[in-house]
Amino acid sequence: MKISARNVLKGTVKSVAHGAVNSEVTLVLAGGTEVVSIITKSSAESLGLAPGKEVFAVIKASNVMIAAD
Repeated sequence: MKISARNVLKGTVKSVAHGAVNSEVTLVLAGGTEVVSIITKSSAESLGLAPGKEVFAVIKASNVMIAAD
């Protein structure tokens, strides 16, 4: 797989919670960090997402905001 995004994180699907339109997908990265993504239900189904499947989280953002109190 070749992709222009610089932030590609390999992980394992921990859970997939399907809603009527969207699915919440939780990945576990090396070291135990979890990443949660909301994608369309049809995309989750076409990717065959299920617990234990190895996948990649691809993060492409031109801005990342950080806030502190």
